Amino acid sequence: MNKKLSSSQRETLLKTLKARFEKHPARHKGIEWAKVQARLETSGKLWSLNEMEASEGEPDVVGYDKKTDEYIFFDCSPESPKGRRNLCYDADALEARKKFKPDDNAVDVAEAMGIELLTEQQYHDLQQLGKFDTKTSTWLLTPAPIRKHGGAIFGDRRYDHVFIYHNGAESYYAARGFRGALRL
Repeated sequence: MNKKLSSSQRETLLKTLKARFEKHPARHKGIEWAKVQARLETSGKLWSLNEMEASEGEPDVVGYDKKTDEYIFFDCSPESPKGRRNLCYDADALEARKKFKPDDNAVDVAEAMGIELLTEQQYHDLQQLGKFDTKTSTWLLTPAPIRKHGGAIFGDRRYDHVFIYHNGAESYYAARGFRGALRL
């Protein structure tokens, strides 16, 4: 798989990211676009951001980690990204499902994209920036003890409250996808 973007793809993606950055300043207070763009152009992670964009995740800068000197991007689409729904949680769940298997699983798709599933804390952080997943839900990185018992966690926002739930990891729904995080 070619993980390089053409110059026109790079230009289009950078314009899209800049426009989103400017449209939603509350998501990244105190962060300057020029510094983000400089990092984008040297990070080697534009392909992953393009995959996030292509699957309708609407990636945007949501923070800067001073300790690691990294900008943090999350999928900021209002609902779970359309291009990443109908997936069970991971490969073990996909293998365990005997009938009506989905095409793939969230963990492997995220890995192939070069991103990570949001953690429960990251999901709560995202929800502080707006109202996300009011009609959909999002698989979250599941702690090993929960996964060991066959479960996986997901989140959504209902009744103006963020909920974290559990489900069998092999389940999948048309309205459940996953959101990713990318550091650069």
